[in-house]
Amino acid sequence: MRSISYTRVAWLLFFGYFFVLMVQLTLRYIPFDREVSFLQIKQTEVSEIKAYLPIFYTHVYSAIFVLLAGFTQFNPKILSRYPNIHKRLGYLYVVFVLLLAAPSGIFIGWFANGGLMAKTSFVILGILWFWFTLKALQLILKRKIKAHKNFMYRSFALATSAITLRLWKVILVYLFHPAPMDVYQIIAWLGWMPNLLIVEWLIRKKII
Repeated sequence: MRSISYTRVAWLLFFGYFFVLMVQLTLRYIPFDREVSFLQIKQTEVSEIKAYLPIFYTHVYSAIFVLLAGFTQFNPKILSRYPNIHKRLGYLYVVFVLLLAAPSGIFIGWFANGGLMAKTSFVILGILWFWFTLKALQLILKRKIKAHKNFMYRSFALATSAITLRLWKVILVYLFHPAPMDVYQIIAWLGWMPNLLIVEWLIRKKII
């Protein structure tokens, strides 16, 4: 029991730390400023594509709510003691992913730095994220609880790519000092593929 509690505490600390970092990154874009942070290197898209900026902000802001709502879905205490909260936050997660975060992610992913390799990765990520979330919704409506949980695990594994992508970037830059475009191409795939592979392994081993 102690090892389980330590694992949960470690996960909470890990998630909490990077969630705070994500919030801090998001706050940099408030109020709307087209020359702040990441947007400084996307001025071509901002200037030439009218839809880019509003869709970018849609993705940035919705991702925070997606992470927070999604994280609560796997808390056994909330699930057992407050099923209505679990249900409402679950639907909130689904709505934000299907209507806001995933579609906007696919759009801005197509304009990602790093060439076709990075663009392909982000578009695939967005499509899979949308599909896993939609499938999870369809399964819970059919009362297929176990299958629903598995697809929610897959969906949230992709949602956390916003965190793991930045973690991999720090590691790669610190250890290998690659060129910026090389970094984009590598973290575009590392940000989500290991997450999904780990979740698939946990599902098949029936650990989760």
